[in-house]
Amino acid sequence: MIIGHLNTLPLAGLPSALYTILSRPDCALDALSARDDGRWQPEGCTWFCHIGPVQTQPQALRHTEYHHQWADIQIVLSGEEIIHAGTESVARPDDEERKPDLFITTKARHSVGVRLAAGSFAIFLPGEPHQALCAVDNPMTIRKAVFKIPRAMLEV
Repeated sequence: MIIGHLNTLPLAGLPSALYTILSRPDCALDALSARDDGRWQPEGCTWFCHIGPVQTQPQALRHTEYHHQWADIQIVLSGEEIIHAGTESVARPDDEERKPDLFITTKARHSVGVRLAAGSFAIFLPGEPHQALCAVDNPMTIRKAVFKIPRAMLEV
């Protein structure tokens, strides 16, 4: 897991492929916030982004997920959430694959919890378990951008 803020990208220690994406002018906080809800994929890019409102919930109601083929960059555009994460692989043969490459596990131990507000981001590399959209105090609707980065971009 990598955490940071869009206003201080050079301090985040990002892999070059991720730094290149997040330093694009159309990925700045103001640009992402102004974008319409839905899927966005710049022409010629293998990565894409979903932007829109989502509801936070108490941690006990949230699932933990991981991916094999995609990295996630989760950026809060408005509101606040807590994302819990683990540092050990949790993949088990009986985990539910809810969508292609979206695995849900019940075996995760979360060793880290991060509070994200507007402009904050968390990056989860393939295999890293994460439990997003946990309420800070009370459930709320937040707006966020979730980038999906193919594993192959990280292996160059």
